[in-house]
Amino acid sequence: MITRCEWAKTDLMIRYHDEEWGVPVHDDRQLFEFLILEGAQAGLSWETILKKRAAYRAAFEGFDVKAVARYNGQTIRRLLADPGIIRNRLKIAAAIDNAKAFLQVQREFGSFDAYIWRFVGGKPKVNRRRSLRDIPARTPDSDAMSADLKRRGFRFVGSTICYAFMQAVGMVNDHTVRCFRYKQLRSRA
Repeated sequence: MITRCEWAKTDLMIRYHDEEWGVPVHDDRQLFEFLILEGAQAGLSWETILKKRAAYRAAFEGFDVKAVARYNGQTIRRLLADPGIIRNRLKIAAAIDNAKAFLQVQREFGSFDAYIWRFVGGKPKVNRRRSLRDIPARTPDSDAMSADLKRRGFRFVGSTICYAFMQAVGMVNDHTVRCFRYKQLRSRA
């Protein structure tokens, strides 16, 4: 019998948990995707976002950051009419602003990866969570990340969103210690 984190209950969430959540990501396109999806998730369930992920990839041109940074009013109107994504004007506008800020970070640091992983010292932090209730919504690292992203012009990057991003892209290993993925990912840290 496989033991997983208790939040992985549906087929979609189990697949995401087993294959993606907590795996260290160092590809800028994937980091941009998670940044946009985490912002879109604000106030919603992650499962809702995962169900819409393919539509997001199509609507945001495979999360091509340069393309998204060029979006304009016409593009925003098209996105607001797309039933496959979350049609929230503020979240869509934030995705475009975040693309522009993302490009600036790439110019300054060489890659978004080089910038973002500084918040955990360049390697995953391995936590020892016993249950879901032991996992915080935010940490001092996510507070620092949020503040710096906001200073650089990013939006929808509060500390809670930043911590969810850190978990998703493997900057922290928050699989519970009994979860089979905990040990697998701990060995990568």
